Amino acid sequence: MNTLWIVLVVVALLVVWVVVSYNRLVSRRNEVDNAWSQIDVQLKRRLDLIPNLVETVKGYAAFEKSALEAVINARSMAMSAGPGPAAQGAADIGLTGALRQLFALSEAYPDLKANTNFLSLQEELQNTESRVAFARQFYNDAVERYNNATQSFPGLIFAKSFNFADREYLEVEAAAAIPPSVKF
Repeated sequence: MNTLWIVLVVVALLVVWVVVSYNRLVSRRNEVDNAWSQIDVQLKRRLDLIPNLVETVKGYAAFEKSALEAVINARSMAMSAGPGPAAQGAADIGLTGALRQLFALSEAYPDLKANTNFLSLQEELQNTESRVAFARQFYNDAVERYNNATQSFPGLIFAKSFNFADREYLEVEAAAAIPPSVKF
């Protein structure tokens, strides 16, 4: 009879351990998904601000079409980029470069630098860039925790059994990680 109780206790402990381990993996996966959605929100916010910035600049720099077209094209590419971190990261690099060009263009137009709409939009974009950078860091931290949980023992057993695939980090070139800035 004592042997039966010992076996039942061991089985119960194993069941609890399996449930806790599985729930931990689900929690980590959801944390990664949430972190990615935060990046997505900030990227969409930035994409929404860009048309207003372009329209403001158009009035002052009508003949500087190449810089405006670069921003418009980069925005279109970012909007049509795939859902994964690699595709979004590549689109983000192009958009950041185009925005840098646009902000550099403002140096040639003193009236543009003094325009309150331009200054307000520039500040909003810079704030958004800071939020994107923070969200990227949070995402990569969540991916690290998740991948550690799925690649280390005993999580490795459950990850393989329940199809928990590793997630990829969002990597951005060093130059693209710096928010665009203009000094007046």
